[in-house]
Amino acid sequence: MRIRVIGGGLAGPEAALTAASLGADVDLFEMRALVNGEPRLTPAHQTIEFGELVCSNSLKSESPNTAPWLLKQEMRRAGSALLRIADQTAVPAGHALAVDRVEFSRHIAEEIASEPRIRVIREEVTSLDAEDFAITIVATGPLTSDALSEDIRRITGSQHLSFYDSISPIVDAESIDMERVYFAARYDKGTADYINCPMSREEYDRFYDALVSAEPAELKDWETCDYFEGCLPIEELARRGRDTLRYGPMKPRGLRDPRTGREPWAVVQLRKENVRADSYNLVGFQNHLKYGEQARVLRMIPGLENAKFLRYGQIHRNTYICAPALLDQTLRLKDNPRILFAGQISGVEGYTESIATGMLAGIYGASLIRGIEPQAAPRGTALGSLVHYITHADAKGFQPANITFDLLLPLDEEIRRKIRDKKERHRMQCERALAEFDQWWRQREQTPAINTAEVL
Repeated sequence: MRIRVIGGGLAGPEAALTAASLGADVDLFEMRALVNGEPRLTPAHQTIEFGELVCSNSLKSESPNTAPWLLKQEMRRAGSALLRIADQTAVPAGHALAVDRVEFSRHIAEEIASEPRIRVIREEVTSLDAEDFAITIVATGPLTSDALSEDIRRITGSQHLSFYDSISPIVDAESIDMERVYFAARYDKGTADYINCPMSREEYDRFYDALVSAEPAELKDWETCDYFEGCLPIEELARRGRDTLRYGPMKPRGLRDPRTGREPWAVVQLRKENVRADSYNLVGFQNHLKYGEQARVLRMIPGLENAKFLRYGQIHRNTYICAPALLDQTLRLKDNPRILFAGQISGVEGYTESIATGMLAGIYGASLIRGIEPQAAPRGTALGSLVHYITHADAKGFQPANITFDLLLPLDEEIRRKIRDKKERHRMQCERALAEFDQWWRQREQTPAINTAEVL
């Protein structure tokens, strides 16, 4: 029995190399290829190489006790092939792990070529139906071909496949100046869960002028500006008229400021990202501005002058499934456990996160081939927390995510009261996560083999 891995980006090669290292035979499919001496590419890629980094060359922070560092530490302990290659091909980048793109891809290709259990097939896969494979791992990324996207839609249901990502910025709650904002619910209906940032007419005018003149993010040739009406970038909405925002996402009606007794000229509302209320998103503030411009303009909002942004706003093409409705904790389709999803199409964002889910899919697929029920990465680990998010988030409003401390289990309330320093709390979370990871990694193969047909 063989595993079919579809996709030669980051998650696919990682899944293939991981599964092969655990004794599984793998067919790795990649649609990019040389055809009559000419490269057949996707609209985003420039080469046919494995692991091509389309955007930046950074795999994020290597600073100890940060969330990206923690995720990479767990991956290193699990033997991630692509992370090992990234370490080998690293270039100076301060506190980040950045790689030489060409060397990174070349090393991946060499490792795949030297693995006798992997067979590379350069052709497009258009259907997930396959009698020749016991397991299929779909790792086709945000630019999954139209034909395969349609087949995924057929299998999962059209309502569970998204093609555009609309993301509002998220700020660290501790960086909000609470002296300048107030909690209120519109017309005092329900509980006062929203933070409201009030603007005077003068403050609004300055913000508006800065917003409509801000420099947009650069568009790739394969991206378009054909936005959905329901998720227009806030700068596009603003261009429809100076008061458009005041009748839309910045509407002040019903949000009386208890300190003045009056409604402000405009209001920016912040909504909790989680029950711990340690981060808030700017409601309706999806945008397509450069990150530096976002920071400059959004810090003009009263209360956000010193805001620390955990995530900036985005609108871009990004094919992904509604993982909370479709996947279990081992990345398998609930209705078809022979099919696993990994990488950006599974609902994660970022290079490291894509490699991480590819590694997990390879581990789980290899277990299934051997007749072993996969043991999901524990919730307390960074790996487990990332998968827990994509499989347990609100399916109705599901959006992809990077690894952040916001996804990890919080410390006990008593510890949080005693330890006020955030860096120390993060250190303790990392220490706990790595201990839980080590225990899982030691125990995961102790499950006895069973009848493979029962697992599949």
